[in-house]
Amino acid sequence: MTGAPDAIVVGAGPAGAAAAIGLARGGARVLLLERSRDTGDALCGGFLSWPTLARLAALGIGADMLGGQVVRRVRLFAGEAQSETPLPAAAMGVSRRRLDSALQAAAVAAGAGLERGIVATAIEDGAVRTRDGAALRAPSTFLAAGKHGFRGFAREPATWQRADPVMGLRLRLPPHPALDRLVEDAVELHLFDRGYAGLVRQEDGSANLCLAVHKSQLGASPEALLRRLGDTNPHLGERLARADWTVAIDAIGHVPYGWRSGITTPGLFRLGDQAGVIPSLAGEGMGIALASAEAAVAAWRRGAADAAPAFQRALAARMVRPFALANIVWRVGESRRGGPLMVRAAALAPPLVRGMTRATRLPGG
Repeated sequence: MTGAPDAIVVGAGPAGAAAAIGLARGGARVLLLERSRDTGDALCGGFLSWPTLARLAALGIGADMLGGQVVRRVRLFAGEAQSETPLPAAAMGVSRRRLDSALQAAAVAAGAGLERGIVATAIEDGAVRTRDGAALRAPSTFLAAGKHGFRGFAREPATWQRADPVMGLRLRLPPHPALDRLVEDAVELHLFDRGYAGLVRQEDGSANLCLAVHKSQLGASPEALLRRLGDTNPHLGERLARADWTVAIDAIGHVPYGWRSGITTPGLFRLGDQAGVIPSLAGEGMGIALASAEAAVAAWRRGAADAAPAFQRALAARMVRPFALANIVWRVGESRRGGPLMVRAAALAPPLVRGMTRATRLPGG
């Protein structure tokens, strides 16, 4: 990139990198800021749905480039109850390190300037302020800071969550033939009291186990919680039998699942988890990241900085149905009685599961 930027993108995860690709390919001068010096493996987001794979292909990143595990089925567990349903189309399990690296490389190839180790602390008076005291200016800013909170942009969870906030946990299960046999080509959801866990295999044969649990479930430590869940949920326990407990369990606190907002100011486009945080059991987090970037770039091309408020309202409207349905499934699934009933219903009526997997995708716009 040469010259002053037309746009600054804060965060080089899927939403930010995809926005940088679209802007740069359209001829904009783009500065992409990333807080991490190296591309790490983010907490969650290892599942790519079939619409998400199509959006990646439109960016020039085909499924063969990612080399992830093909996912054809969704499996539900609650206690002894279980169900299995084919997905409407093939999905993929892939690490965030692999996904983010591919998107960042494409952004740089398109002409975006990528600066690492830059921690943006605030967006004030039309400038992105950084931890080292710099004030970076551009006519438009794209905020794609992921699940991290960002000063001045509160994301309040629903009232029912505030007394018992939700935490995100992640444990990587190492490759093992037994894990291959158990999980195969499925994405799994393990439902339990006050939480759920999602499990999907990734490109190296390891499995990403992500949990959303209320704080009241945590107990002494994340490891103690996982061991307890393995003891009381037999199918989850089979998967955890191969866990390497010397590996750190990643955690993030007070995740506002179900939150969304259609409010912004001219010149500021809010993307991905900074626009809305769908309950992760829907498997649409990466889809929303890419779809929000695609819509923001299209709006920017039509009206530049002035297009941001209309873009934000339209994106929030697209989120209404998938968020509402995902919230209902979440609340039923994490209740003691609701989880087993839901899984038994899924076993009896697989079309309901396929319909729900379609309905919790972000519609086109």
